[in-house]
Amino acid sequence: MPKIKKVSYILAIVLSVIYLFWRVFFTIPWHAHIFTLIFALLLVGSEIFSSFTAYVLIIFRLIRADKTQKLEIPKFDLQQPIPKIDVIIVTHNEEVSLLRKTVNAATFMDYPDKSKVNIVIADDGNRPEVRELAKEYQVNYVTMEKNKHAKAGNINNALEQLDAPLFAIFDADMMPFSNFLTSSVPFFTENFAELEEDPDHTKPIGFVQTPQSFYNADIFQFNLFLQDAVVNEQDFFSRDVNVLNGSNGHALFTGSNAVFLREIVDKVGGFPTDTITEDFELGTKINSEGYISIATREPVSSGITPVDIKSVIKQRTRWARGVIQSCRNMHIFTNPKITLLNRIILINTWLYWWSFSRRLIYIAAPLLYALFKVQVVNANFWILMIVWAPGYFLLHFVLGDTSSNIRNERWGEIQETFFAPYLFIPVILESIGIKAKKFKVTDKNVKFSIVDKLYIIPYFVMWALTLLAIVKFNYGKWGSEIIVGSVITFWLVMHFINLSFCLFISMKRDINRKSERFVRHAKGKIMVNGEWAKFKTRDVSDGGFSFEFVNKDLRLKMNDQVEGIIYHENFPIKFKCTVARAVDTEPIWHGVVVKIDKKEDQDHYLQLIYDGENQFLSKEQDHWMTPFDELHLNVILRMKELERNATQFMRQR
Repeated sequence: MPKIKKVSYILAIVLSVIYLFWRVFFTIPWHAHIFTLIFALLLVGSEIFSSFTAYVLIIFRLIRADKTQKLEIPKFDLQQPIPKIDVIIVTHNEEVSLLRKTVNAATFMDYPDKSKVNIVIADDGNRPEVRELAKEYQVNYVTMEKNKHAKAGNINNALEQLDAPLFAIFDADMMPFSNFLTSSVPFFTENFAELEEDPDHTKPIGFVQTPQSFYNADIFQFNLFLQDAVVNEQDFFSRDVNVLNGSNGHALFTGSNAVFLREIVDKVGGFPTDTITEDFELGTKINSEGYISIATREPVSSGITPVDIKSVIKQRTRWARGVIQSCRNMHIFTNPKITLLNRIILINTWLYWWSFSRRLIYIAAPLLYALFKVQVVNANFWILMIVWAPGYFLLHFVLGDTSSNIRNERWGEIQETFFAPYLFIPVILESIGIKAKKFKVTDKNVKFSIVDKLYIIPYFVMWALTLLAIVKFNYGKWGSEIIVGSVITFWLVMHFINLSFCLFISMKRDINRKSERFVRHAKGKIMVNGEWAKFKTRDVSDGGFSFEFVNKDLRLKMNDQVEGIIYHENFPIKFKCTVARAVDTEPIWHGVVVKIDKKEDQDHYLQLIYDGENQFLSKEQDHWMTPFDELHLNVILRMKELERNATQFMRQR
């Protein structure tokens, strides 16, 4: 990293610390009304915590820039023994059709010696149809009745019946790619060799966490029409923050698609059953025993993420409560077995779940002043500009510079604002020991109801109040009055933009497609007029695919029924199909609905679809698209949708 960048990073932290010192000692209204004083203290506390999380990110970027550690995935050394591995697919009550895709994908994983891969379905529901699925795919089936410890109990029960030195964990909807094992296990085989050669200077690897990746658009991408402009919200942690954690040997376990060293899991007592985030707590226990953990960047599995607001909020509430439970269980502030670096990571993780309360405080502070003249910061405007502005803007410039291509700071604020109204109360309740009575596994099936429309209420109330505050605060002001009030106006406008996004996010979109499409360029041939005609697919899905003929002069008509072969690698998949779409304009292509009879062909077709990421979804944020462009896009598309619905209504009448 260039020296000038390092200097700017350090200067940003120094100026920010000076500002915080000034805020604490010179701006708190100690003699104000008790309500004003409490809110003032909450505000300054929020600023301190926000700055701490920013410092951690900046310092970790600096540390990583100075490291020479290779992050490349090692290759199997075939001179070394290939370890046995148990692949545990955990299921509770998920649909068998969804589970089938994961089991099928697991059977296609590459490994130097596939006889050493033992695939196990761990079903705590003791379902006959899941037992039959295991029999169909010739994998092992482990069950239990009356599970009192949810997912952790299910996994522990399976581990009691397994003995491989390594094991991998998959949720029922998280399908491994064919290269999953070759992208994770070599870390262990390389570590085994290094431990044997130099045990005094080598730390053992406890687990390798691969990214949480999803093949469908999340609630932000989908509801904002931004699948090709912004990245899945969870990618920022999985492919950026956790990779930073892992570069320091303390990656967090995120619940699925990870590989573990069996001996350390046994040593810490298996998967914890005293929390609803057994993943986070298990990873912390492993690190506390001196074992390191690694997080990789490139996805080697893919699952489905909920897109209805009710399921998303329930999922995040469970995560928030669980992390707070685990932090309390592990005594992250005082536990002597936790190293300083790991303690910083854990505290930073704990603080993340308080960011939603902080976001509400940030929204309320300018509203209180603009609408009710409640002043929670005693500061002269010009002194504020001298002390606050340089540190604030330099810090945010540095945060932008240190941001990866996955997500910028502005999108982080929008996402925090979205979750804030629904997470701050559960976080507070869990922190004071009031636990939720019952938790359910997140339902990944989209289920919209009239209740979903009510989720918009807190966003609309805050949005309306912010709009009112902007108008009231600036109405009638001229000249220097506008300048002096510019800081309040600045924050009001920022929050107004964020809340506008939240309104659009909470407005559901209709899902017209039954299954996701994936860009796949497979070769095949179709019988046309008694002769085989070659084609290449454009995209594929569970229900069919679209393709272009090699011979551009060939045409099929709507509803034509033909048969053909499509190749998954070198395997011929026989199918029958009906033409559902025929596009005569360049590029000329056809869309077909397929029917595949043989099970082996069906399995290969599923693997053709799901062995790889969904390239229709963006992997990097489009930095050329501003928030104003995104808001404008949503206004236009929402208006078109209203116009289309109105037209359909008039036709029905």
